[in-house]
Amino acid sequence: MTLILNRRGFLAGSSAMLALHPFSVRAQGGQAHLRIMETTDIHVHVYPYDYYADKEIDTVGLARTARLIEDIRAEATNSVLFDNGDFLQGNPMGDYIAYERGMPEGAMHPVIEAMNTLGFDASTLGNHEFNYGLDFLMNSVAGAAFPIVSANVVTTKGESIIEDETLVPPYVILDREITTGDGETHPIRIGVIGFVPPQIMNWDRKHLEGKVEPRDIVRAAEAYVPKIREEGADIVIALSHSGIGAAEHEEGMENAAIPLARVEGIDVILTGHSHLVFPGPDYEGHEGVDVAAGTIGGKPGVMAGFWGSHMGLVDLMIERDGEGWRVAEAEVEARPIYERGEDRSITPLVESFEPVLESVAQEHQETLDYVRRAVGKTDAPLHSYFALVADDPSVQIVSNAQRWYIEQMLAGTEHEGLPILSAAAPFKAGGRGGPEYYTDVPTGDVAIKNVADLYLYPNTVRAVRITGAQVKDWLERSAGMFNQVEPGQEDQVLLNPEFPSYNFDVIDGVTYEIDLSEPSKFDREGNVVNPDASRIKNLQFEGQPIDSEQEFIVATNNYRATGGGSFPGADGSTIVFEAPDTNRDVIVRYIVEQGTISPSADANWHFTPLDGTSVLFDTGPRAAEYLNDVKGVQIAPAGDGPDGFARFVIRL
Repeated sequence: MTLILNRRGFLAGSSAMLALHPFSVRAQGGQAHLRIMETTDIHVHVYPYDYYADKEIDTVGLARTARLIEDIRAEATNSVLFDNGDFLQGNPMGDYIAYERGMPEGAMHPVIEAMNTLGFDASTLGNHEFNYGLDFLMNSVAGAAFPIVSANVVTTKGESIIEDETLVPPYVILDREITTGDGETHPIRIGVIGFVPPQIMNWDRKHLEGKVEPRDIVRAAEAYVPKIREEGADIVIALSHSGIGAAEHEEGMENAAIPLARVEGIDVILTGHSHLVFPGPDYEGHEGVDVAAGTIGGKPGVMAGFWGSHMGLVDLMIERDGEGWRVAEAEVEARPIYERGEDRSITPLVESFEPVLESVAQEHQETLDYVRRAVGKTDAPLHSYFALVADDPSVQIVSNAQRWYIEQMLAGTEHEGLPILSAAAPFKAGGRGGPEYYTDVPTGDVAIKNVADLYLYPNTVRAVRITGAQVKDWLERSAGMFNQVEPGQEDQVLLNPEFPSYNFDVIDGVTYEIDLSEPSKFDREGNVVNPDASRIKNLQFEGQPIDSEQEFIVATNNYRATGGGSFPGADGSTIVFEAPDTNRDVIVRYIVEQGTISPSADANWHFTPLDGTSVLFDTGPRAAEYLNDVKGVQIAPAGDGPDGFARFVIRL
């Protein structure tokens, strides 16, 4: 079937006339402006809604990106729209469909419904498409009114890559008609090939083992792209659900965009997976890319953020080349749906596109009912009122879930058998947030939206492999939360107001004391200022002093593992596992699997006793209700603190 590129029925008459792109304006006979649009990593974010917080937001949503699509198509004489994968999983709507409503044969997935509404030309599979199993995946994509391609997921191996049987078609050639600068129309054949990280076999082994096998991204491209050209493709576009990583090819690499772009015959590369933006400051100075020119491995390329935050644009000026077409010029842009002010305020740049909202309105309401309903129970209250002074249930549940997840992910790997620790910090712990800014989930039912109270940020899980000495220094860095105190003095101020609570990591799996009489080894920025200081005392693993040379796995998040907070042992070089899942999703899965969770803190750390010494700290007034639950510390009310806080005294 041949389609006219600049005719999309659902948008007819819906957009005001916008200024044409310069390529459309100056194209002559034999020349045409082709605009390639990309969405990526939508993760079921159709509505501009944070289901965890249960409120509308302006930073996400395919419905918002859709409004960009409407305008962007109006700026170009010819356009095509592609999605780069990770559309089936990633927020509570995705979990609702997978775990509650189900995807029987013939059912329609809401994100596919929304994509059909927008008239996508093709998509590829991302790694998260496999999270719910192959039956769920195949039943979901069966409803797509557009081809879905992936060249490196094999169900049956052949004598060569080109003879492999793939899970979905490895590529598609789109027959289109394109309008040139003189108003004439001509046929054009656009080859579209897709790729996913081979690491799907690590991330979703339980769903995939014995059923599919991944191929190396670049090797698959080298096999298929010549075939696409032989079949008459004028232009080849790679839908690479793979990030921008090392410039040189390594077998089985996860982030292969640069060496993939260098494969002969590929004209344009659309990337994703990393939840970053290209072109833009995320990749300034990165080897193998040119941010100013918008090229990846020398080819025009784009990465359009995540959750609908941006629309990726690659504008091509193409020229007739004999019977075919060639790329003469290219411009690249990642266009946002919002802007962030210097004061961190958010200004939306577009409104939602109503037809997209209407297409999934029922599932949106069902998801709201789902997140407001209990998915498990807790037999102890989850609160953070004392999270900075004693082992705490709200931090404990995060640590438990991370450790549970990493144990599964590292099974069968070279790291299996190493002791697994878990590092987590309190996010809602008063401070500048005020006396109400604390986690407070009572005993009983736990709803999905409560998870936002436990874990504020959309971080993803990471695991690092470090030594016992680095574990100790990690905790020394964390202990910068506290002021140094003078032994024998009463009512000294405990907390350092310049130290953020999200950098107060508690590490579960070891036991330790914090000696407040010692100075902090590190300053606020993580620089060593007192090299001989040792606040961490009696650090033990399995009841024995920790071996400084022994290796440990520490479950944490992407912020910490890549250097956030400047923690020893967490600078990006020690990462051994990068999870595709957010910490929030892992906590939800943990609660669902456990049914009833028991998050009461195990008091694996406490302050070193100091005779005749007491300290003061301020927390939320409701803390008094949980005073009897605090373990490992002598604490008592001490009147009112400033600005609505309650004051407590700890006798060391």
